[in-house]
Amino acid sequence: MCKECGCGITETSDKKAIEVFEDILKYNQFQAKHNREHFETYKIYAINLMSAPGAGKTTLLEKTLELLKDKYRLGVIEGDLETERDAERIRQKGIPVYQITTGSACHLDASLVHKAMHHLPMDQIDILFVENIGNLVCPANYDLGTHLNVTLLSVPEGEDKPEKYPLIFKSSELIVITKIDLLPYFDFNLDRVKEQIKRINPQAKVMALSSKTGEGFEDWIDFVENKLKEYRQKLV
Repeated sequence: MCKECGCGITETSDKKAIEVFEDILKYNQFQAKHNREHFETYKIYAINLMSAPGAGKTTLLEKTLELLKDKYRLGVIEGDLETERDAERIRQKGIPVYQITTGSACHLDASLVHKAMHHLPMDQIDILFVENIGNLVCPANYDLGTHLNVTLLSVPEGEDKPEKYPLIFKSSELIVITKIDLLPYFDFNLDRVKEQIKRINPQAKVMALSSKTGEGFEDWIDFVENKLKEYRQKLV
């Protein structure tokens, strides 16, 4: 829990605390709009990747970069409480990346993303991936100005996460169930989980894949490329 996100505010919290949190969210919305304007200026399509820790965001990102880097100019913003380990993994792919280390904040916000953008060659990027901090709660509250919110749910996490943490699934256009190569080893009913997600967010697209074996990965790549195409058509 961090001081900035308001995750400690309850119905019994004082009025002043609630007002402060509402002001934080209002400022974040203002900054998110500003970020979108920057993305549109540079014709960048931005994707926010969210999940619990260990769901496979960085592994998904690495494989995605490998498959797309010869077709598009790519960039990455990494978010973590500490270390540059994930950013270093991306640098080894030859992709421009900037690491945000928050120290204690359990999410990225639009202001942090805006500052990170100044450290990237924005005029040399077609698709920007933002890897949010591993957390199924707070990132859902903060619009980063990206065009697409994606939430990952891994098989080892269990079937109950969509119903326990509905907001992040409601705020995402795409839900990616990861690590399906582990299905034989876990009590995880893929069809049942998809039904749960659809009840929570009927408009969401749900797909399942394994970054390790590549199963289902073509659907993910096609989705990203189609979204980029639609975005570019709107800018014409």
